[in-house]
Amino acid sequence: MKAIVYNKKGSPTKNSVLEVDRPIPTDNEVLVRILATSVNAADYRQMKMGITPKRKFYGADIAGIIESAGKNITQFKPGDEVIGDLSDFGFGGFAEYAIAPERVLVKKPANIPFKAAAAIPLAAMTAFYGLRKGHITVNQDVLIVGSSGGVGTFAVQLAKFYGAKITAVCSENNTAQAHELGADRVIDYTKEDFTQDPNTYDLILAINGNYPLGAYKRLLKPNGICVMIGGSYSQIFKFLLFGWFFSLGSKKMTSLSAKSNQKDLQFLVQLVADGRIKPSIEKVIPLEIAPEALDQVMKGHAQGKYVILFGGNNR
Repeated sequence: MKAIVYNKKGSPTKNSVLEVDRPIPTDNEVLVRILATSVNAADYRQMKMGITPKRKFYGADIAGIIESAGKNITQFKPGDEVIGDLSDFGFGGFAEYAIAPERVLVKKPANIPFKAAAAIPLAAMTAFYGLRKGHITVNQDVLIVGSSGGVGTFAVQLAKFYGAKITAVCSENNTAQAHELGADRVIDYTKEDFTQDPNTYDLILAINGNYPLGAYKRLLKPNGICVMIGGSYSQIFKFLLFGWFFSLGSKKMTSLSAKSNQKDLQFLVQLVADGRIKPSIEKVIPLEIAPEALDQVMKGHAQGKYVILFGGNNR
C-alpha cells in the first residue's frame, strides 16, 4: 500500500509517499480501506518534535470502507462505510489501509461525502470537549481565540448550536468565515488587541496564539473558565508551569486532556448529517502532493481542514 512516511532526516518536507506493508488486523480489529484523511495539529506538532506514532504513520482522522473484520467484531462488517479517530490508537491514517478497534469508528451517513467525513473527527471532538469542559450553556459569552482552522471553525458552530454569544478572534482573511459560521462579533487580531477588550467572558477557548495568561484571566467574568486547547509551545509551557497560580480565586484556567469516544463521535457526525454544523475544508489534495501540502499546513494560518484523498477518490 502507499503511505505518507515521515523521515526525520529528509528534506525539504521530510514526508514522502512510499510503498509499505499493509497492516494486519487482530481478531479485535478491522482493516479499513481509507478513501480520505485530514491533517490536524496533533500530526504536525509530532512531526516538529520528531515523534513517530505507534502505527508508524501520522493521521488521526479516517473515512473509508471496512475491508475485513476480526472474528470478535460485532458492530461492523466488510463493506460498511465508516468514520474514525485513531488519535488514541497510535494514529496510522496517512495510508491506504489502517487497522482500528471498533470503539473508534462510527458508520458514515450516506449524505456525508468521504472527503467531508474525514474532516470531522479529531477537530470536532476537540472543540466539543473544550466547550463541555467550560460548561457551555445558553446565552453564555464565549471568546474563541483562533476561530479559523479545524478546531476553531467547529468551536464557533458548536457554541452557536448551544445558544452562546460568540466573539471570535482571527486574522483579517478569516473574519468573513467566522461571521458565516455564527460568530456574533469578530476581532481581527492584526488590527485590534483583543487582550485589551473591555468585555468579559464566561468561557474562553484558547486555541491558537501566544498571549499572557494574566490577560486571559482578566477577560474572564467571576466564575468564568479559560480552557487551554492549543497555541504556541511557549504558551502551553507557561500554562503547564503557572496555570495553577492563575486559577486561584473564582476564575479558573484549565487544559484539555479528554479522550475521544464512540458516542461523542456519533453525536457530532449526526449533527453534520443533519446540517447543524459542517466541516470547513480549505483544500482537498491527492495523495501524490500531500507531502508538500503538509509543509504548508505546518506554517499555520489555515482557514479550515486540509483533506487528503486516496486512490483517486472524489466522493
